[in-house]
Amino acid sequence: MAGQATKQMMPQKKNGEAQTIRRHILIAAAECAPFAKTGGLADVVGALPGHLAPLGYDARVIMPFHRVAKERYGGRVRHLRSFSVDLGWRSQYVGLEQLELDGALFYFIDNEFYFGDRIYRGQEAEGEQYAFFCRAVMEALPYLDFEPDVIHANDWHTAMLPMLVKTQYQGKPGGGARTLLTIHNLFYQGKFTFSFVRDLLAVEDRYLTSEYMEHYGLANFLKAGCVFADRINTVSPTYAEEIKTEYFGEGLQGILNARSQQLSGVLNGIDYSVYDPAADASLPWPYNMDDLTGKYRTKEAVLEELGLYQADVNTPLLAMISRMTAQKGFDLVECVLDELMREDMAVIILGSGDAEYENFFRAAEQRYKGRLCAYIAYREDLAHRIYAAADYLLMPSRFEPCGLAQMIAMRYGTLPIVRETGGLKDTVIPYNKYTGAGTGFSFANYNAHEMADAVRRALAVYRDKTEMAALVAQAMAADFSFDRAAAGYSALYRLLLGD
Repeated sequence: MAGQATKQMMPQKKNGEAQTIRRHILIAAAECAPFAKTGGLADVVGALPGHLAPLGYDARVIMPFHRVAKERYGGRVRHLRSFSVDLGWRSQYVGLEQLELDGALFYFIDNEFYFGDRIYRGQEAEGEQYAFFCRAVMEALPYLDFEPDVIHANDWHTAMLPMLVKTQYQGKPGGGARTLLTIHNLFYQGKFTFSFVRDLLAVEDRYLTSEYMEHYGLANFLKAGCVFADRINTVSPTYAEEIKTEYFGEGLQGILNARSQQLSGVLNGIDYSVYDPAADASLPWPYNMDDLTGKYRTKEAVLEELGLYQADVNTPLLAMISRMTAQKGFDLVECVLDELMREDMAVIILGSGDAEYENFFRAAEQRYKGRLCAYIAYREDLAHRIYAAADYLLMPSRFEPCGLAQMIAMRYGTLPIVRETGGLKDTVIPYNKYTGAGTGFSFANYNAHEMADAVRRALAVYRDKTEMAALVAQAMAADFSFDRAAAGYSALYRLLLGD
């Protein structure tokens, strides 16, 4: 049985010295860097434990033992326990593994059937994956060497945990934990038929109502989390306000308004040990804000690497590093790209996604050979080099809960051009040509021509070297370290625990 965690955080005397009792936080997520990553969620979950430790928390992550994680780390984990869980009429194997990495503890739920292939299998197969994961997490708690004071769920894949804690696990291990649900992207909610959810997780019929988890005739995992979690947060303050409106609320604005007193935003940060142009192993030449020589040399190298032979170090270089989806504003780019390519600039697109956008940019590369590179894939090392090489990063998102790319770009001296939404609005200060203040460029409405105007304003600044240098210095000086985000989560934990 897990040891009983101390239920208050306070100094205690031991041998005449004050010592702090550490609160126990279990962070549950579908992905976590460096083990398995498809987006910013993994970065946040991977960075939190190390940044919470100095604040007095023993924070640990529990995640699926995905194939990509097992291939790289399988030989380093310690097997803690094998057991079975009931998933409807099935009895499914669970392997509980543990790994210590960089001073933090990570637990893995192993099951080849569910996690031996893709991280997200799609549709009902994905629903079964993560229903199993939620059940396995709750059943694994007695075998851990600590009892969580807070179970911190992330997105719909783990959003059933608060409901399980409050219903089926009262009086059992984990039943006394407080719960926090972090919404990284409200668009994805986990919607399935009642019979599917009843079968997998034995949810009582009384909870399959609009008061609890019913949503437009389906059982909605994320809605259940919003109903049952003790607190809810999103990954930026602006997004926390936006999702209470019909436009951004994705149909859940009702429950989010009802729980507005328990809803807040904690702005994400980036791990400065990973994103540091002065010590980034992916860069051929490191640099810092006092000497940008390495940035210019990296730009030359990237232009050559990606075949942009019609550009040189003096040509403005605009990049997009993103999943190719409508959310990310690719329809705006599609609308005015030919117009923008009349400007003196080069363009790099790195990412993959919807076939429509992939094919559009492949064709654009042929039209603008030597000035536009469409790299339809994702490579972490190349992404780092592009962040360093580019002068501008374009993020014209329809909505953006937080966004990390604009923070990374500023860290590397690359100015973001963003739409004023969600975390983009919270992190990018629009350039004011009269005062010189700012860290990037922005536009307000989801409109292709407003976006194009913002790009032109940015290019105009590029032609004034003094103005450009001052703006780059201001962007690089902005503080987006994860310490700030960790302090925000610490404040939420204290509210939950009454500390």
